[in-house]
Amino acid sequence: MFLLAASYYFYINIKPVYALLLAGVTLTTYLFTNLIAKARSDRSKSLLLTGAVVLTLLPLFFFKYFNFVNEGIFTLLNYTGLHLSLPHLSLLLPVGVSFYTFMALGYTIDVYNEEIEAEKNFGIVALFLSFFPVVMSGPIERAPNMFQQFKGKLQFNYEMVVGGLKLMLWGYFMKLALADRLSIYIDAVFKNADQHVGSSLLLATLMQPIRVYGDLGGYSLIAIGCAKVMGINVIPNFNRPFFATTMSEFWRRWHISLIKWLTDYVYTPLSFAFRRYGVWGIVIALNLTFIISGAWHGAAFNFLVWGFIQGLALSVEMLTRKNKDAFEDRFNLRKRWWYILFGCVFTYLLFAFSLSFGGDAATVPEVLHIFKRIFTDSVHMPYKDGDTMLYGFLAFSIVFLKDFMEEYYPGRVLLFNNKNNTVRWLSYYCVIFLIFYLGIFSGEQFVYFQF
Repeated sequence: MFLLAASYYFYINIKPVYALLLAGVTLTTYLFTNLIAKARSDRSKSLLLTGAVVLTLLPLFFFKYFNFVNEGIFTLLNYTGLHLSLPHLSLLLPVGVSFYTFMALGYTIDVYNEEIEAEKNFGIVALFLSFFPVVMSGPIERAPNMFQQFKGKLQFNYEMVVGGLKLMLWGYFMKLALADRLSIYIDAVFKNADQHVGSSLLLATLMQPIRVYGDLGGYSLIAIGCAKVMGINVIPNFNRPFFATTMSEFWRRWHISLIKWLTDYVYTPLSFAFRRYGVWGIVIALNLTFIISGAWHGAAFNFLVWGFIQGLALSVEMLTRKNKDAFEDRFNLRKRWWYILFGCVFTYLLFAFSLSFGGDAATVPEVLHIFKRIFTDSVHMPYKDGDTMLYGFLAFSIVFLKDFMEEYYPGRVLLFNNKNNTVRWLSYYCVIFLIFYLGIFSGEQFVYFQF
């Protein structure tokens, strides 16, 4: 009850009316899951599931997609000579609605598939959907993991408190020292793209994935750490994504909770539905899944393009995997450092350029114009703010070095987890010092709050 009250107090402080929307989705989820559990026929269960999905998605659709669909429909009507219009509604997207909507849908589908029993305690369901560390930007949690923890007796656990504080400390470094520092340059470039040369646009494009990693990855660590301090384990969300050598591996490391959700509730049912088409059914399912992912990220055509590019890249990898594996085995390439480096760099570049369609450039023509400038402009010094570039590079180097050691030399160099008290505490104080020295404290919002 205390956590539930704290979660709603936290959410109400953003904007009180948003809490009514969250409560409405919660009530819908609670009622329909219990009705589904009591239904005696498959037809009744299917109808109830359909009703639950529609009602749960309704707020998300209205706030996020109404104007997009409205303008699209009337654009098409104008082409036919019918000049009709509805007013453009200036709707502020409720923070976290995309995340708790997916959590509600996942729980409802799990009840329908009889993978979990419908929870009869309304407070447990309400806390699951409003739990304040994850409600605004994830990770997108699952009911089986959270329900049993909420029902258990939460006690003070020293190891979990310390572990949670370590995660939060590193999360603050990633957000304040890395993401917000890089944002100074990236925002300056993309918000005034016409005033910048191709080399500046290229550098901002290449920095964008690092910024999002620091922002959402940092938020995830803060959220996971905060929950851990209270004795609750939340699923991880990132796993050193920039050391992935293929796009399929990248998506097993990046925004893990979202991809796992899409895999379980979108890709798997779609691939089953298209199974009669064989390998091309998998291609269709992959592309539809990532187009849906693009639509989830934003109600604009450029996000759909981003999703299509990801689906296309994964489809090509899937179709060529057999020949690629045979080629790698023939020349023993998987253990060659230069081949691993090539895979990491190629995967990063592919993601970085595709992220332009889901980043700060608002439209597809703007993104294509930026690409044209990148490859046609003359080369100049990209930026003259030495402190911003130096501090950003230093923060990135620290994050990269930490991830590199954990990826290739796990357990070799321990700082936060060193058994020596002096080394461990020096590590804490060094990171705290670097946060204050390199960090930006201007109240920058998290990137994913807009989703």
